[in-house]
Amino acid sequence: MPSRRVCRGAGVCRGAGVCRGAGVCEGRGVDDDATLPPHPPTTPTGEPVPAAHGATATADPHSIASDTVANLRDVGGRPTADGRQVRRGLVLRSAELRSAAIADDPVVGGLGVRTVVDLRTAAERAAAPDVLPPGAHGVHADVLQATTQAPAADLGELLRRPQEASQLLAALDPAAQMQRTYVDLVVGESGRTGYATLLRRFLDPGSTPVLYHCTAGKDRTGWATTVLLLAAGVDEAVAREEYLAVNPALRAMYGPLLQGFADVGGDPALLVPLLEVREEYLDAALGAVTEHFGSFAGYLRDGLGLTDVEVAALRDHLTTA
Repeated sequence: MPSRRVCRGAGVCRGAGVCRGAGVCEGRGVDDDATLPPHPPTTPTGEPVPAAHGATATADPHSIASDTVANLRDVGGRPTADGRQVRRGLVLRSAELRSAAIADDPVVGGLGVRTVVDLRTAAERAAAPDVLPPGAHGVHADVLQATTQAPAADLGELLRRPQEASQLLAALDPAAQMQRTYVDLVVGESGRTGYATLLRRFLDPGSTPVLYHCTAGKDRTGWATTVLLLAAGVDEAVAREEYLAVNPALRAMYGPLLQGFADVGGDPALLVPLLEVREEYLDAALGAVTEHFGSFAGYLRDGLGLTDVEVAALRDHLTTA
């Protein structure tokens, strides 16, 4: 299978071929259709911008307000179809962990995280290495595996050139590109390996609670959460509710970036499909599950390589009466 390239400047790729300019690469292959989000804006010391942390804490009981970690959520409490409930304090998700103050954040420390699973590419990790909570062990599970030479600046540099950025985004069809990325997460070899690694962390009681994240905590992390919830026995409507629930936090996180793009003459609406989650993105992933594996059970078994014993144990570990 061809290697994936993430093109310089745009963080957007259309295959393994040669870059044809403006950050667009053309080629073929499922694993090559990947889009990486820009890093959320932060303070100079790496904390989320003030509007980004705690933005939805009062409206969403799964949101955890932290001064150091954006889009931090406890997935626990979601009901399963058979009347059980996902355990609270066990399944935690967030955006990237880049603030040095994480080590001293009482909110994060109080979660008792034992394992942090980083779903980002090597380039993203190099640009913003994880700051682990005290006592936590880090695991890398790259689910897109862009080339190690790919820059992690993503759209940041390009957005300072609004005319070029607008032309690129208009030609790219970002929403369609995002749907291709979700298919890649399901069927790509790195996605299947990475998500299997994540799920198996929950089979080891000594590894939980687990906090998993990507850059913004929306796409790679969103699919991870959907997989975990469905594996726990939550029905699709409830899993979809959790998937979409991050949009208020994403608007707060990326508000400064959108405003900055508008300030230099760009059209923020062109960026929005890259900076939020949408039902059609999740539909693309679920459709790929059905098309390639027949069912979600087939995806767990044939896609992720979990045995029937592991699937049953996973559900037991994730839920409580």
